[in-house]
Amino acid sequence: MRDSYREQLDSVVADLVEMSQLICAAVRNATAALLNADLQLSEQVISNDGRIDDMHADIEMRCFDLLARQAPVAGELRTVVAALRMVTEMGRMGDLAAHVAKVARMRYPDRAVPTSLESNFARMAEVAEEMVEQAGKTLRTRNVAVARELAAIDEEMDDLRRTQFRILLGNDWPYGVEAAVDVALLGRYYERIADHAVSMGRRLIYVVTGEIGGIDTWTQA
Repeated sequence: MRDSYREQLDSVVADLVEMSQLICAAVRNATAALLNADLQLSEQVISNDGRIDDMHADIEMRCFDLLARQAPVAGELRTVVAALRMVTEMGRMGDLAAHVAKVARMRYPDRAVPTSLESNFARMAEVAEEMVEQAGKTLRTRNVAVARELAAIDEEMDDLRRTQFRILLGNDWPYGVEAAVDVALLGRYYERIADHAVSMGRRLIYVVTGEIGGIDTWTQA
């Protein structure tokens, strides 16, 4: 019975890793659609978000089942509870990637990102994808050192976001209100993807070490 239980728990973790890979692809494709005004790719990202949502629901139900049927304790309980929170984090990441694709679709055939900010958004996407990939790696390896690195990587995302605001609020912004709103929203989407990845890293640290300090910072919406 316990062997079966551990197999179920390992299966949940494996599916979380697979989900993180789907989100990496979603972020990458949504950004390509955004920067290249690619309508077909936008639709693909939006459609594939349903698969991420289905995985979210399935993993969540399996975690509830493990809690109800197996009454896990100690490290196993931390793993199940953290998995419940992580799957929610990743569900939100998938939604945010879909939001990026929807902005690209809404502005088609034009590009939603002004030329002067294309490199900024391209780097934002690279950082976000790297962070999601690293969060998935922490799940696979339970490497606390890798999990701790996520907060440091997030600093670059914050710097990119500040650069956007300096450009948006400059007296020489030439693109109008609509473009400013798009840029503000899109920047927020990438920033939140990174925040969710950091939160996943903190949860992994909790699973491995039992450290609960700073848990209030894990619950950002």
